[in-house]
Amino acid sequence: MGTAGASPSRRPSGSGRSLVEYVEIEHKYLVDDPAPLRAVLARRGGEPGPAVRQVDTYYNAPHRDLLERPVVTEWLRIRRTDGGASLNFKKWHLDDDGLATHCDEYESDVTDAEAVRRTLRALDFTQMVNVDKVREEWTLPGGRIVVAFDTLADLGSFVEFEFKGDAETVPAAIAELTEFVGELGVPLGERIHRGYPHMLLGRDH
Repeated sequence: MGTAGASPSRRPSGSGRSLVEYVEIEHKYLVDDPAPLRAVLARRGGEPGPAVRQVDTYYNAPHRDLLERPVVTEWLRIRRTDGGASLNFKKWHLDDDGLATHCDEYESDVTDAEAVRRTLRALDFTQMVNVDKVREEWTLPGGRIVVAFDTLADLGSFVEFEFKGDAETVPAAIAELTEFVGELGVPLGERIHRGYPHMLLGRDH
């Protein structure tokens, strides 16, 4: 894979269940020059992790076409890094304008990604697209927000702000994340409401 990285699991273990354990709330932006944002994060006590290559393979299902709807809201993927692999399913929720606000997310580490790939193939799941990116993840004091800088050869550079704290409701978490981004005082590029597989497949939604 070329770059070292920790285990790809993003969910804590244990019996306690927080809002974000099975819900992903994030804002994504295009970013031409990440240096000013990195500088602001460093002044706020942010700590960068290593740059990690992530290769995500997305699959379509045999029992229903995940791409047939006007807005694609479900993704199934296998992620591989030098640190391990994971299986992930996302179901996005849309607002009245058809824009994604958050998603249900179910992810688990896997010890043998090739065995999972062969299992999906045997069950007639078909590969749709590969997303190959390098991610640098920053953690901030308090651990409520994580910032990820992504670089994709075919798409460019992006930054994702993800809510990792605890909140009573999804709207409360979205409001906190929106406030955090707004207070950074750093010009960001276009807000992106679609995922990398959307882009690589040429889907607007």
